[in-house]
This record gives sequence, structure tokens and C-alpha cells, in this order.
Amino acid sequence: MPGTLVLAATPIGRVEDAPPRLATELATADVVAAEDTRRLSRLTRELGVTVQGRVVSYFEGNESARTPALLEALLAGERVLLVTDAGMPSVSDPGYRLVAAAVAADVPVTAVPGPSAVLTALAVSGLPVDRFCFEGFLPRKAGERSRRLASLAAEERTMVFFEAPHRTHAALAAMAEAFGDERAAAVCRELTKTHEEVRRGPLASLADWAAGEVRGEVTIVVSGAVAASAPADPETLRDRVASLEAEGVSRKEAIVTVAKQAGVPKREVYDLVHRP
Repeated sequence: MPGTLVLAATPIGRVEDAPPRLATELATADVVAAEDTRRLSRLTRELGVTVQGRVVSYFEGNESARTPALLEALLAGERVLLVTDAGMPSVSDPGYRLVAAAVAADVPVTAVPGPSAVLTALAVSGLPVDRFCFEGFLPRKAGERSRRLASLAAEERTMVFFEAPHRTHAALAAMAEAFGDERAAAVCRELTKTHEEVRRGPLASLADWAAGEVRGEVTIVVSGAVAASAPADPETLRDRVASLEAEGVSRKEAIVTVAKQAGVPKREVYDLVHRP
């Protein structure tokens, strides 16, 4: 009989948030695969747990190479526990390859539910939670990031993103460009930790705030697009801009105003106005 792959959530901040089953699984697993074995050692000390099984590293750099050996252990009947630095394995963390391999080999896969930065940020954001989607990390390159966000401009569900602190300003500025300056959002920093901070407001305002130094783990929650009763007519949008310009409004301000009124990204209106 094959063993079992156990995906265990670990605290995203406070160790006391660890699910009770985590200590039991750490103490009884045949193999513990950890994203960072040093962090695992610190976690087990804080939990007062002694790991009896083998401990191996399992991170982005060796995930592909190490998966076959872990699958072999599972097929030999061993219980393999997978933990990452924080939150649930395989959610923007190592784990997917091993889960896919285990499923393909008919090995049972289960989980120890627990802390999740995605759900925690969503819950405290103050934004609609009835429908949402998780977009993970945005591309690092500006062009790719802009294209990804443009494809999400009409997404009506609340969106959750992970971001590195040093890229938070660029990400928020790009979101304001793609979704509109006034789109409601929340930046959740250091969730459940001592210096937890949640900033809520329009994307443009949050981007201005993030122009300063941003530290710690960052999760961004953005409200979805408002469903339009009918798509905006390009000719109408151009005429609205021309009308405002005739009244003495600058073209830049006219484009921003029309985009906001129509509920479309200002880049879309800009392109329409400047299209030959």
C-alpha cells in the first residue's frame, strides 16, 4: 500500500496560529520535506516538537530534482509531510509538482488546513468576498505586468495578489493604470505579525503611499470591475473627450474624467483618442 502525502499549513506570523495537527504530523511523519530546513528547526523548537523522521529540503531550486525521490518514498508506504515557510504548500510555494506526481501515481493526498495569507487578506480588506480569484505574483518585467493586468481589467471578482515589498509601488501604479485610479483596494502588510498594517483606499492613493519604503510580506486585494450594462462605444468616448477639451479642459484631464465616468481604464480612452 502507498503512503500518504500530507500538505501542512504553517503560521504566516504568530506561532500560536499553528493548527494543532501540525505538531502531531511533524512528530510522526516518516519524511518531512521543508522549503527551508532552518525555518523548520525554529518552528519545531517553538512548538516543542521533535521530528523523528528524515528531514529533506524541498524548495523552488530543487523541486523538480527531488520530487522523484519523495514519490518513491510515498510508493514505499511512507508518510511524507510537506511544509513551506508560511501558509499552505503549493499556493505560490513549492508543492504542486509533488502533488501532481502523487495524484498520477494514485497516492493519497491530504492536508492539514490552517493559516492562509490569501484568505486572511481577503477577510480584512473590507472588499466584497462573495466571489474572488487569486492571481499570485505579477510578472516582474513592466511590459509583461501591464499585459497581465490589462487582461484582468474587466474581471468582476475581487482579486488577490502577492507582491514583493520592493515592487509594491510599481505594482500598485500599474494597477491604477490598468484598472483606474479610483478602483478600491487594500494593501495588507505583515499579516498577523507584530507590525501588521492594512491600508485601504483608491489604487492611486495606495501607489503614492507605497512610493516610500515598504517592508515585509505584502498581499494586495483589489475590488473587481463594475459590470457595465453595455460596452462603451469608442466613438462616444472620443466625442466626450473632444467635448471636454472644447470647454477648456486639458486632454489629459479629459481622458481621466471620461475613463472614470465610463468605468474603463484610462489607457483605453487614451488609445482611442490618439488612434489615427
